[in-house]
Amino acid sequence: MDLKMELNSLKDAFDRVAKKQKLSCSKTQEVVDQIVQEIKKAIEMVQSTTLDYKSVLAELKKKLHEIAPLSQLEGTQKELNIALSKYPKALEKALNPDISKAYRNIEFDSHIVNQIIASYLYRQGLFDVGDCFINEVGDAEVAAATRSLFQEMYQILEAIKSRNLEPALKWAATNSDKLKDNGSDLLLRLHQLQFVKILQKGRRDEAIKYARTNFASFAGNHMPEIQRLMGCLLYSDRLNDSPYAHLLSPTNWDVVAEELTRQFCSLLGQSYESPLSVTIAAGVQGLPPLLKFMTVMAGKKQEWQSMKQLPVPVELDKEFQFHSIFVCPVSKEQSTDENPPMMMPCGHVLCKQSINKMSKNGSKTFKCPYCPSNIDATQCRQLNF
Repeated sequence: MDLKMELNSLKDAFDRVAKKQKLSCSKTQEVVDQIVQEIKKAIEMVQSTTLDYKSVLAELKKKLHEIAPLSQLEGTQKELNIALSKYPKALEKALNPDISKAYRNIEFDSHIVNQIIASYLYRQGLFDVGDCFINEVGDAEVAAATRSLFQEMYQILEAIKSRNLEPALKWAATNSDKLKDNGSDLLLRLHQLQFVKILQKGRRDEAIKYARTNFASFAGNHMPEIQRLMGCLLYSDRLNDSPYAHLLSPTNWDVVAEELTRQFCSLLGQSYESPLSVTIAAGVQGLPPLLKFMTVMAGKKQEWQSMKQLPVPVELDKEFQFHSIFVCPVSKEQSTDENPPMMMPCGHVLCKQSINKMSKNGSKTFKCPYCPSNIDATQCRQLNF
């Protein structure tokens, strides 16, 4: 049963509980209404007649006994209790809370782990928390290597949130050559935002002066964008109602902030996504199949702890695939340093162990599994991804 089927099963169990609860609630309300109605009738009779109130209460008692609220509610409440008792079991079966079963005693470089955690905190602008973490782990090298990297970026991004582009423009101008090498037009985008910001305030002459000063160097490759910006000058007093109103969208600021973050991290040799976030996201995705595998491996913890390679594939989405991999089409095993991919003279690729097995360790030629070519194992070349 895959994850989707498990989630559908959970939803069905939840729907059953919700349906039983609704029926029980409806029945309870119906019985309560009957009781309230009889009590109101009794009160009216006591207030409007000369009947002895004892006889009225006796009649009320008789009516309530006929209504038999406990008997009426017993059936629906019992069905609800049964559904409620089954639902937690379904939850526990599908969403196993004991994730420690997938734990393996793997040695980690504590310095690298500390650096990843500190880097995440500093990326978020949580410098005080990051400093506290560094003090707790006693890894001063991490503080020196990571805090300064992200403090400037955070200050620039905070300024952008306040619609202050000066720090971003200064950084982009200083690193303009590197940004060009990366194929980024961040500096032009920042100038565009500043130009529109000036024009939005009604300072048309100042906007023209700004354009002449800052857009000339971009004319060769970005003339259409610059021409559109010049068109804004015709609507300087009503830019909100002009064909260029989209330039005022807050989304433009978000896009620039994202691009600045990406380029800033790139120039620092850091990944755009936090390594800690990526690791946790990938781990959450890979955890269910590992837990299922451990259910099969029950009683073989020692074997699990000593495995160098998992016997089952753990599929991750494309965003978590950073390196090319090769799976041998014959053995169905992923290549390793000891069992690398080998290209045969015909151009097809198998893992080294498969070639050795088919050629009897190079003692004879063999036929390629995918074409009629006869293969000499000594002519196979190792591939490096």
